[in-house]
Amino acid sequence: MKTLLKLMKKHKAEIPTDKLMLFEDLVQTYHGDEREEKFLKAMEEQLTKEQRFRLFEQHGACSGTRYDKDRTAFSLEHADKPLVERLELFTRTFGRTAVLNDDNTITVKFACKHGYYKHAPKGNFRQLATIETYFERCAGGRLYELQKALGIKLKIILLTCLLLAQIFLTLLYLPLR
Repeated sequence: MKTLLKLMKKHKAEIPTDKLMLFEDLVQTYHGDEREEKFLKAMEEQLTKEQRFRLFEQHGACSGTRYDKDRTAFSLEHADKPLVERLELFTRTFGRTAVLNDDNTITVKFACKHGYYKHAPKGNFRQLATIETYFERCAGGRLYELQKALGIKLKIILLTCLLLAQIFLTLLYLPLR
């Protein structure tokens, strides 16, 4: 949450000062899972979806940085191939489901179940109060993964969450100029 707070403080995040103070207070007051849940809930209540997407495009959860070497190697190996071919190779190599659409968007289907239910202190499982924002963070991780492996710039434009943590993410491909 401290990293997200740092990103919020940057001018391009366009987060008003009064809202920043609320998030700073949450980071200083709470710890661990309680901090995370209260911070994400405040993001849902205080920020627009577009503001959250901008933040998660810069710092999504599940970035899986331990696979960065594999993604970078993949990107370099296939840099000369057209995007549609790179995406097809990516899905076969990394076991993801991603499709290049006619409108220059990429649709990714994934499940994000590892944190969908948090373990509660008394051994009971409970559903997060911040499901929407939680999955937006996961979407940021998928965006990171695709950008790294495909060597392209993407932008989150739509996120659809279904039951059982099935998520459909639509990303806009931003060609380098």
